[in-house]
Amino acid sequence: MLNYADFELTTQLPSYAKLQALYDSKGKSFDVSEAFKADSERYQKLSKTFTNYDGSEILFDFSKNLVDDSIMKELYLLAREAGVEKLRDAMFAGDHINYTEDRAVFHVALRNRALKEMKADGINTAPEVDSVLQHMKEFSEEIRSGSWKGYTGKAITDIVNIGIGGSDLGPVMVTEALKHYAQPGLFVHFVSNIDGTHLAETLRGLNPETTLFLVASKTFTTAETTTNANSAKSWFLESAKDSAHIAKHFAALSTNADEVAKFGIDTKNMFPFDNWVGGRYSVWSAIGLSVALYIGFDNFEAFLKGAEAVDNHFLSTPLEENIPVLGALLSVWYNNFHGAQTHLVAPFDQYLHRFAAYLQQLSMESNGKSVTRGDKFTNYQTGTILFGEPCTNAQHSFFQLVHQGTKLIPADFILAAQSHNPIQNNLHQKMLASNFFAQAEALMVGKNEDQVKSEGATGGLVPHKVFSGNRPTTSILAQKITPSTLGALIAYYEHLTFVEGAIWNINSFDQWGVELGKVLAKAIVSQLNDNAQVGNHDPSTNALINQFKKWSL
Repeated sequence: MLNYADFELTTQLPSYAKLQALYDSKGKSFDVSEAFKADSERYQKLSKTFTNYDGSEILFDFSKNLVDDSIMKELYLLAREAGVEKLRDAMFAGDHINYTEDRAVFHVALRNRALKEMKADGINTAPEVDSVLQHMKEFSEEIRSGSWKGYTGKAITDIVNIGIGGSDLGPVMVTEALKHYAQPGLFVHFVSNIDGTHLAETLRGLNPETTLFLVASKTFTTAETTTNANSAKSWFLESAKDSAHIAKHFAALSTNADEVAKFGIDTKNMFPFDNWVGGRYSVWSAIGLSVALYIGFDNFEAFLKGAEAVDNHFLSTPLEENIPVLGALLSVWYNNFHGAQTHLVAPFDQYLHRFAAYLQQLSMESNGKSVTRGDKFTNYQTGTILFGEPCTNAQHSFFQLVHQGTKLIPADFILAAQSHNPIQNNLHQKMLASNFFAQAEALMVGKNEDQVKSEGATGGLVPHKVFSGNRPTTSILAQKITPSTLGALIAYYEHLTFVEGAIWNINSFDQWGVELGKVLAKAIVSQLNDNAQVGNHDPSTNALINQFKKWSL
């Protein structure tokens, strides 16, 4: 077991001081265009191709970033001094690297389709994980084939996943991203918000006779999820009448058999997952049942295998050739030395329109920490603010700030060479691709004053048309967004996030920051059930609660 007290503040590592010196001497004035002129092999050095288990490839081009050989050499040294390799190996060994909750971090075991021995707490997880997957396969095939009948003998047409956080964000993103693989006539819906509008609008137009609910809560006590689930049950029973029919229309993604049974769900339709599965990593587990139902189990397994292939790469590849490590080191370089506070992820793919939202939880819940594994407050920046929207829409909103604003915003651009919908002889995809290439090039090369003047601009208009350029991007080019490709992309960002946290010496796997608001909300909700004025909060909160009570009665 690792002794986390042995891990130093990142700023105390020898390579950190050397990197600061490199930034001061040339990093702050680094010119990417000049770097390409000075090094004819720059692209070859800073681009990596990942080959998936099915032979498909993903190209990661890091060459437009503000680094050279000397900077990268020190960044790799920083990773070694921070113990990235030791922590990585400990995670794959099932050690309790989530030490504040005394748990293993073992989502990698969920995609262990090679069924190799992977132990957590002395138990080989492979048989149990595979057993749940086989249960998911059997259940999904019954639903998709129509052999599973509702209480009136009709096949299921609509699936409603009720969850929150990782129990919602992951399945929503993946089902949207892989919509091309969906079975015609089978529809999937998601309810997460405790706002009754979310449930009401989702249920509007659905038929209780053909609707299946998946209640996603490990403990089956999550307040938002159980409230939504009970309201969905009431809606269902208005038509079904007999509570015995719940067993044919509700399944549980949970480990709490007592609460599941109390709700009315047949525990045969309960799909468990272990406590070493963090919420933001749970789409690979039983929480992914909605995905398996929607795209079919074979495609879901390909999704797992794509992630497994990246796991193997991350675990066995030297740091200098390790793709997630390189992505993470660039993030640290911008965050801690260039002072960049944000990171843009812009997929040039409409199917990936929820990808950035998914990555927001992965990144900001993982690394939004200010205390080290040695229980000290950091004296340096940690997690970045991740944001993004699909392009080309995003180009007409916040790209103005990316190009000409005062902030440095490193960006990842993602594109598939092949579209699932090659409309008009692939015209749309070619236009999309042209923007993918042009945006990254424009951010790098910019446009200087002489160029602006040569195009006819004069006087005070000239500075408004100048683009500084030298703004870093990473281009990720896949052959096609298939289940295996999507699995690989998610795993890339998971391991990138892990390496960031390892270098920053923080625990990327707890989330105490979400607890305080929940505790206070639980106390306040009881105060909203009567007409009495409240006065036990701060003056602003007292006034807001009292006004709400006045207006809502």
